[in-house]
Amino acid sequence: MESFSSTYLAADADNDNSGTRPRSYNIETRHFIDGEFQGSKSCLTFDLINPTTGERSAEVSAAQAEDVDLAVVAAGRASTSWAKRSASDRRAMMLRICDLIDQNVGEFAYLEAISMGKPVANYVDHIIGTSILRYYAGKGHDIRGFTSLTTDTHLNMTLKQPYGVTAAIIPWNVSLIMLCMKIGPSLIAGNTLVLKSSEKSPLTSLLFARLAKQAGLPAGVLNILSGLGLPCGDSLARHMDVRKISFTGSARTGMLVQRAAAESNLKDCTLELGGKSPLVVLEDSDLEKAAQAAAFSIMFNSGQICMASTRVYVQRPVADQFLTLYKEKILQVRGRVGDPLDPQTTSGPVADRQQFNSIKSFLGEAKKQGCSFSLGDVPLEQRGCFVDPVIIWDPPKNSDIVKKEVFGPVVCVIPFDSEDEAIEQANDSDFGLYASVFTRDINRAIRFAKEFEAGTIGINTTSPYHCENLPIGGMKSSGTGRELGLEGLDIWTETKSVFMDLS
Repeated sequence: MESFSSTYLAADADNDNSGTRPRSYNIETRHFIDGEFQGSKSCLTFDLINPTTGERSAEVSAAQAEDVDLAVVAAGRASTSWAKRSASDRRAMMLRICDLIDQNVGEFAYLEAISMGKPVANYVDHIIGTSILRYYAGKGHDIRGFTSLTTDTHLNMTLKQPYGVTAAIIPWNVSLIMLCMKIGPSLIAGNTLVLKSSEKSPLTSLLFARLAKQAGLPAGVLNILSGLGLPCGDSLARHMDVRKISFTGSARTGMLVQRAAAESNLKDCTLELGGKSPLVVLEDSDLEKAAQAAAFSIMFNSGQICMASTRVYVQRPVADQFLTLYKEKILQVRGRVGDPLDPQTTSGPVADRQQFNSIKSFLGEAKKQGCSFSLGDVPLEQRGCFVDPVIIWDPPKNSDIVKKEVFGPVVCVIPFDSEDEAIEQANDSDFGLYASVFTRDINRAIRFAKEFEAGTIGINTTSPYHCENLPIGGMKSSGTGRELGLEGLDIWTETKSVFMDLS
């Protein structure tokens, strides 16, 4: 395999991704191991298919178990020296990477467009990603333990220390954001990291690796592999020299990662998994605001967000009015549909044919069950993987369309009468990632916030809203542990208690 799979023409204007000037990009497709790009030892590759055209975007190295071994060994070699670097040094390194990301926004946007159909016109991942990375860059000095003088003869203390070699597996939907969410806290805490990108969107991870090398990140501190869950992800989760792993993705795969971690060396495991997030609209709420927020939540990234508000419960007296507003807002947010490389396009396809077929299957089954489609329909076969937004009105509460994660622009709108009924139905889910309520009554809002079974709550706002210095994460089948904030930093360190006899 050559150094780069191909050269493509892309739209870029230096730091602007508005598409005003063409530029060619050399696309890296090899793994990043020990500070160098290299193909798989087995020479195996996989095709990355453009979901807009159905044509091949790139031929990417497919990591096997031996590639995982090489990356882990490299991370192990770099571990001691990186852990000894000062927090200020690690901070400076991360800030240089952020600056380089800002200088290469057009390239990131282009790679996401040809990988999973994200429009270059509304690419914002770099803003969120670098904000997370800059936040954690400043947290290196906040890693500290505690002291205790509760006994006369001893000084007691805790130390917060890095695990050493850590691992991460990220999803395809917001690759750069997920990269920064894993890399930031892991590296600032003094760990080295082996990261597996998704086979649906591997190119931005490799661009990040190039920029990290350019920023001067020491060899082996960050290693990035492209490949399938089997064997790459499984080998990483089972590796005996990896001390901690963080995974973001589906609940089904998260269970497999946790099982592999337990069956190998009981490595610490953090999971941020799927969601079926409820949004409750009470009769006293600002309906215009609620409809706008709900529409953005389900249409952002073509609905391919784990925390998207996919179940909207509306109090019956305002249900019809809200539904009318909601339809209008969804179509406004969607805007112009088409080629994600066109700077006028605001909505592109879903990530790939597999995702298209999955959404089509969910909607086809809902149609068979007699569900009422207030907007949209079952998608038709076509060249690109485009899915129109769908609103399903009051489906059976135990149907798959209500219970399971569709991961597309599909939402159920369900009327309710009492607050207790809304809370019961909102919590009637295996998932518990994000929940929202819209009301002008602060007492009602706080009651819902306390009663919702979800790790993140929005009051008169909804997903994907978050802030870097507060944790997010799931309850129930939506995962274990928290990311972002100080809790998101703490999960990348081990606590050691030290007892010193002073007698």
